[in-house]
Amino acid sequence: MGGVSIWHWIVVGVIVMLLFGRGKVSELMGDVAKGIKSFKKGMAEDDEPAPGATNVDPKVIDQTQAGNAAAQAKAEHKA
Repeated sequence: MGGVSIWHWIVVGVIVMLLFGRGKVSELMGDVAKGIKSFKKGMAEDDEPAPGATNVDPKVIDQTQAGNAAAQAKAEHKA
C-alpha cells in the first residue's frame, strides 16, 4: 500500500489549511499568479523588436566601425 490515494491528499490539504490558515494560502496563490503574469509580460516584451533596430540595414557598416577596423589592420600589418 505504498501508493498515494485521494485520502492522503485530503489529509495533507487539511493539515496545510490548519497550519497556514485560509488567508495565507490565498495570499500565496495570489503571489504565484502575479509572478506568472509578470513572467509572461517579460517574455512578451522580449519578443518585440527594438524601435530603432527595424530601420537598420544589416549591409551598411557604421563609418566609425569601418575606421576602427582599418586602423587595427594597419597596426597589425606594421607589427
